Amino acid sequence: MTRVQPALDALRDARAETVRTLTDLIRIPSVGGTAAESEIVHHVADRLRAEGVELDLWPIPVAELAARPDFPGMEVERNEAWGLVARLPGADPGAPSLMLNGHLDVVPPGDPATWTASPWSGELRDGHVYGRGACDMKGGFVSALSAFLAIHRTGTRPAGDLLLAAVVGEEDGGLGTFATLERGWRADACVITEPTALDVLAANGGALTFRLRVPGLAAHACARTSGVSAVEKFQIIFPVLRALEATRNRTVDPMMRRWDIAYPLEIGTVRAGDWASTVPDLLVAEGRFGVALDEPVERARTEFEATVAQACAEDPWLKEHPVTVEWWGGQFASGRCPDGTDLVRRVVRTHVATGGAEPAVVGAPYGSDLRLLTGRGVPAVQFGPGVGYGHCPDERVSLDQVHACAETLVHLAVG
Repeated sequence: MTRVQPALDALRDARAETVRTLTDLIRIPSVGGTAAESEIVHHVADRLRAEGVELDLWPIPVAELAARPDFPGMEVERNEAWGLVARLPGADPGAPSLMLNGHLDVVPPGDPATWTASPWSGELRDGHVYGRGACDMKGGFVSALSAFLAIHRTGTRPAGDLLLAAVVGEEDGGLGTFATLERGWRADACVITEPTALDVLAANGGALTFRLRVPGLAAHACARTSGVSAVEKFQIIFPVLRALEATRNRTVDPMMRRWDIAYPLEIGTVRAGDWASTVPDLLVAEGRFGVALDEPVERARTEFEATVAQACAEDPWLKEHPVTVEWWGGQFASGRCPDGTDLVRRVVRTHVATGGAEPAVVGAPYGSDLRLLTGRGVPAVQFGPGVGYGHCPDERVSLDQVHACAETLVHLAVG
């Protein structure tokens, strides 16, 4: 019997438990910034503590970290947040350590009427588990948790130290992983079990949240020509931003060619005016600006700001009353697993060895905690179950992929 077989057998015997665990986690509505975001961390900590696992559970000093110039951003208010890392000591103190990282916060579910079941049901249907966070990324977290517990329960020693980091705040910047790194936790490699449909995601474009303030001049709507509509002035800015997006996507890194738009720029919210019969004197638009692989954040911001300034310079009103740009909320730099590590090759090889199809190695057009880890010298990839259903009504994850991901992680950890 190979050294990994007892843990693998334990994992397969516990598949029903894995499904129950995923259902339990989905039923905790851990939307970022709510009390349930902390509740779910304590729920996972209680599960691990009951297994006798070594734990580090600590209150994150949110205000202190948010004041740091390198803080990755936050878009919701938090009165508290918690960090959690579990550790299994490795068989060989000199062997490389491995961190499994997953976030437990989720985005709001939107209108429940657009779902076929409650967003917090954890319903099992057609080989999938449904609910907000099933895909992004409680399914992936449960894969990591199940692999970790299978190794622990059988007394199997991983090759090197095995860490399980349960983090919060990923959806709006990366508070949890930032705090985990500030706490001093490191590993020689990290697998983030974000949804990739079991491909290996080795790079992320970045995403910078921005706010535009477009000024106008108020007037009674019956005499609208005596005012200046901020809505009409925004109509000058929006097509310029679309053109900027097209220019920045003419040539992209080969890792990003899978996507029709590798570095998207989108306006997500628009608010204008305060009275139906008044010419609006202010429009506020918020959106996200894609950062290219290896592009410094400051360079991306400078190009965006210069584009907006040029558009203002060509309009008589905006020349005198320019649009202002504010960078706020999540500030996701791009990130890439360094070429000097064998992590990508190891994950690909291990997944194939467990009977999986050979994963594609790709980049993604969204930000993630990967860039925080690689930025601190921890090589990281994303590899997890599910794809395409995050942030959507009827979000779901394939149980076959949840189980397959867990098996690959057991092999990867035990070696």
